Amino acid sequence: MPRFAVIDIETTGFSPAHHHRIVEVGVVLLDDRGRPVEEWDTMLNPERDIAATEVHGLTAADVCRAPTFAQVAAKLRSFLAGRVPVAHNLSFDAPFVAAEYERLGLAAPLSRATGLCTMQLAPRYLRTQGRNLEACCDCIGVRVESAHSALEDARATARLLAHYIDRDPDFLGTWAGDIAFAQSRVWPNIPETDTPRVPRAAAGAEAPKHFLARLASRMPYTGRHPDSESYLAILDRALLDRHISRHEEDELVAVARMLELTREQAQALHRSYLSALGRLALEDGIVTKEERSDLEAVAGLLGLSKGDVAASLVPGEDVPDLPHAVGAFTLQGGHKVVFTGDAPDMDREELKAEAKARGLRVTSAVSGKTNLLVTADPDSLSGKARRARELGIPIVDYPTYRKMLAAL
Repeated sequence: MPRFAVIDIETTGFSPAHHHRIVEVGVVLLDDRGRPVEEWDTMLNPERDIAATEVHGLTAADVCRAPTFAQVAAKLRSFLAGRVPVAHNLSFDAPFVAAEYERLGLAAPLSRATGLCTMQLAPRYLRTQGRNLEACCDCIGVRVESAHSALEDARATARLLAHYIDRDPDFLGTWAGDIAFAQSRVWPNIPETDTPRVPRAAAGAEAPKHFLARLASRMPYTGRHPDSESYLAILDRALLDRHISRHEEDELVAVARMLELTREQAQALHRSYLSALGRLALEDGIVTKEERSDLEAVAGLLGLSKGDVAASLVPGEDVPDLPHAVGAFTLQGGHKVVFTGDAPDMDREELKAEAKARGLRVTSAVSGKTNLLVTADPDSLSGKARRARELGIPIVDYPTYRKMLAAL
C-alpha cells in the first residue's frame, strides 16, 4: 500500500481566509522507497473569479466546465486518508485543502503539522540556499517541466522526496513520529461520486470544435423552427461583445436542445441572423471595411463561411424578417450597470463616476432590474456573473463597455 500522498495545488490567491479557492490539484502516491504507484489530477471550478492567471496560467474558460471541489472531495480523500501528506510548502497547501473541506461542513485532518514538507526538509538533505521547488529540483538534477502545473509540481516534489529517502537509509525511522501521527488521523466519510476529472492536459489535447457540433444532426431540413425566437434572443445577447464565451456556448446548446433544434436548424438560424446583420450594413448603400470585418467576425463565431458573408451582402436579397431584432440591446441613460473584476487602466471609483456622469445607475449587486454586467472576463465565475446568467442579463467585457459608453 502506498505510504506517501504527494500533493500540489494551484489557487486563485494566497489565502483561504480571503476566500481564495483551489483551481487545480495534483496527487502522486509513493511507496516506502519513494517509487510512484499512482497519480491523479484535475482542474477545479472555484466558483469565484479565477485570479492569479499570471501565476498558474489558467483562465475562467479553462475551468468553467471542470468539477467543483465538492464533486471530487471523496476522490481526493481516498488518496489522502491513511497516508502521509507531502507537499513542497505544506504550510500553504494543507490549510487550503482543509478550508475546502470545511466549506462542505467536514473536518479534514490536515494542517501545517500533519505530514512532511520537502521545503522544510531541504536543509537536511540538499546543498542549496534556494528553497523554492525549482531551486531544490535543480540541486538534484531534476527539471520542472511546467512550473505551477499541479501535477507537474507534484511529480517534482515526489522526486525530491525520493531523493531524501535515498540519502537517508532509515528515512522511515528518522521521521517515524511525523509519519505515525499523519497516518493515524481520522478522515470523515464522504459519499463517493462518479465525477469525471478534467486535467489540464485535456484543455489543449485537441482542436476545439464549434459548439454546434454538440447538436444532433438530422437531414434533411427545410423551413424555420417555430420556436426560433428564444434561441435568437440568446444568440443576439451573446454576440453583444462579439465574443461567445464558454458559458454562452453552453447556454446556446442547452436552449437548442430544449427546443429540439437540430444542427441544421441552428445553422439556418445563424445564416438568417448574419443576413439580417448584412441588411443593416446595406441600409445606407455603402458597406465599410469595418462593417465587413464585423460580419466576418460574427460569421466565424457562428461557424459560417466567407461565402455566407458575401451572400448576406447581396442587395435585394430576400431575407425573412427575424422574430428577434439584431442588436436588440443598446446601452441607454438610466440603465442599471454592475461592475465586477478589475478594469484595465481605471479603478472602480473612476468607472462609477464616469458611468454616473453619462446618466447610468451603478449598483453593487445583480438583480432582476440590472441591465448590464461589465466584467474583466466574460467567463467570470464570480457570484455576480452567475446571477446575471441566471437572469439572462447581458455580460460584456470592459473594452466592449467602453465602446457602448462612447455610443451612448
